[in-house]
Amino acid sequence: MDENKVPADWPKVTLTQNSIKVLERRYLKQADGKVCESAEDMFYRVARVVAGIERTQYGKSKSEVDKLSRDFYDLMVNLDFMPNSPTLMNAGRELGQLSACFVLPVEDSMDKIFDAIKNAAIIHKSGGGTGFSFSRLRPKNSAVRSTGGVASGPVSFMKVFNAATEAVKQGGTRRGANMGILRVDHPDIMEFISCKVDNNEITNFNISVGITEMFMEAVEKDAPYDLIDPHTSEVAGQLRARDVFNKIVAHAWKNGEPGIIFLDRLNKDNPTPALGGIEATNPCGEQPLLPNEACNLGSLNLKNMVDFKGDKPKVDWKRLAKITRLATRFLDDVIDANQYPLDIIEQVVKANRKIGLGVMGFADLLIQLRIPYCSVEAEQLAGKLMNFIRNEARKESNRLASERSVFANFKGSVYDGVLELRNATITTIAPTGTISMICSSSSGVEPLFAIAYTKTVMDGTELVEVNPLFEEVAKAEGFYSAGLMKQVAQSGSLHAVKGMPAWVKDVFVTAHEISPEWHIRIQAAFQEYTDNAVSKTINFANSATEEDIAEAYLLAYKLGCKGLTVYRDGSREAQVLSSGTDGRQGAGSGEVQEFAQKQIVPRPRPEITTGITEKVKIGCGTLYVSVNSDGHGICEVFTNTGKAGGCASQSEATARLVSIALRSGLSTDAILEQMQGIRCAACIRREGVKVTSCPDAIAKVIKKYYTTDSAQSSKELAATFVEREAKPAVRNLVKGDGKSTCPDCGAAINHEGGCVVCVACGYSKCG
Repeated sequence: MDENKVPADWPKVTLTQNSIKVLERRYLKQADGKVCESAEDMFYRVARVVAGIERTQYGKSKSEVDKLSRDFYDLMVNLDFMPNSPTLMNAGRELGQLSACFVLPVEDSMDKIFDAIKNAAIIHKSGGGTGFSFSRLRPKNSAVRSTGGVASGPVSFMKVFNAATEAVKQGGTRRGANMGILRVDHPDIMEFISCKVDNNEITNFNISVGITEMFMEAVEKDAPYDLIDPHTSEVAGQLRARDVFNKIVAHAWKNGEPGIIFLDRLNKDNPTPALGGIEATNPCGEQPLLPNEACNLGSLNLKNMVDFKGDKPKVDWKRLAKITRLATRFLDDVIDANQYPLDIIEQVVKANRKIGLGVMGFADLLIQLRIPYCSVEAEQLAGKLMNFIRNEARKESNRLASERSVFANFKGSVYDGVLELRNATITTIAPTGTISMICSSSSGVEPLFAIAYTKTVMDGTELVEVNPLFEEVAKAEGFYSAGLMKQVAQSGSLHAVKGMPAWVKDVFVTAHEISPEWHIRIQAAFQEYTDNAVSKTINFANSATEEDIAEAYLLAYKLGCKGLTVYRDGSREAQVLSSGTDGRQGAGSGEVQEFAQKQIVPRPRPEITTGITEKVKIGCGTLYVSVNSDGHGICEVFTNTGKAGGCASQSEATARLVSIALRSGLSTDAILEQMQGIRCAACIRREGVKVTSCPDAIAKVIKKYYTTDSAQSSKELAATFVEREAKPAVRNLVKGDGKSTCPDCGAAINHEGGCVVCVACGYSKCG
């Protein structure tokens, strides 16, 4: 029997076509460019390698290891649990590197800086992502005694790290990803906050400001705070806290960066404070780590943890407990099965044995239980689930400690004298990206990205991909039809779709329909019982204001989150406004003034457009309203009057102004709000006219063909039309702009935890 092939009598995995495609493109073994491994073979390979460590390390018998291999295999083949991508890709293969998350130190010397760059390149090549704190680097223009020159500062070195990352491809399967963090009290903080104002700069980094409790207190009091030179540990100046906070908010509003990390909260939960403080996290922010530390992650599939016996579905707590314990054992074994890229990392990892057990499929679980995502019931269930998972995982870690010993740095840890554990941390909630695609489940603790979407296959045929839970409900409730599914795919949500029960619309909500407050409340509920942190994207409508972003940051701080990533719809794709900034600090006052001049210029009208024209009856005859779009969004609206005449010049002027507003990126909702309901006596008096004026007619045509709600911008609305006519239609995404679509397959890109993930092929990129 081929030991690389799964035994014939072992169970098979049930996968969707999309899952198979993701596996073939990114996970399964290939030879001469062809896949030479089945999904079952992959799971068998991983299970055998991870379980096998218990024989070589812990003296288990062959029969015991064989049974454990089958248990681990069933865990994955049933899609109840999935380890992080490097484990699936590399276990049992030459590379053998199984961890996703690393943090490397960046010390204040040229030798140490370039050591970090070299080590990051090694890690990227092995398939891992890296996090860095640049807070130890002396500020820009500081004296360098050894050379007689001046320091170039943290941001300049981030660009060197970024260039090195660009040059290294992660084993051909994963792209280089970094997290860059700078403390809010570093003298170069203002430069850091704005270092990614150009989306083409530092593209391989997510960036976050390391926020302290002292800073947040100064924000609340509208007080100044001290800047500390890390080289001398002396006060190097002051800034007004609200000025800095507002600048963070303004840049996050522009393109989602920087995020924020609450450093003091990370260190409050640091299990080994005697080893030093935590300064950085992995690229998506959910895994705080010590310098030269790594962590392997895995996620439970909550979609499968439902008991359908009895009057109504409920959480299958018994099954969840069993799966949690087995997954905890699996992740602890991965630590020993891993082939580490650097000796120092192996030493630190094995001394602390941190694991990160998280979840995916939370939105799917809520749907099956008929609980709306944006509800107190969902918030309470989130906390109850994570508390249960942490408790069960700790029980298993305690059992492993009694069998194998506690982690080496246990003495002096926060658990010393309280609870013996094998692992310094146990729970983490990561963005599950492609592993949730393998399991056909919703990602992490995120809401659904879309209820349905269409995709175009090789021969040009359009196929409607429908969320299986929605399709199941639609058939059970009797409102299923191919036409309705296509309509849902075109609109991206159920908001304006008629013909279904109200509870269905309440339960099947998408990320952009949920208010930021509920996104944060769910994140905070999970965070309360998570050892490490929670990666989640807080979605905002394009029309959201800077004040909305500020309120979200303050709510996250109030509710106990450890960090926050925001994404205002379309902000990464929008044209950066031209601005001039002159930051001046008054002598001794700490006052900073920022002057910005902004000018919005409409993008040019394209040479080729695609559109619709509708005939509308008005008070003085007939009005023909045309709405056109190109690959970047809605680009123009124009009108013609019929033979009966009408206010041709006024209609044309209205259409031209609307066109300019649309091409300038204004929210379509805001435009429609101004036009809808304008009254004209001729329209009101004439029988059979269903509009109140020509502007009202124009608004109704736009609204009819580009289903709107408060979360849509003009660009988003254009996407529903462009995709409907030619390409896969996923709400808020436009085919062909090179940024909001996948560079590999051209399908929709979803934003997750500071990264983008393709919903079709699994392509992902952070930064």
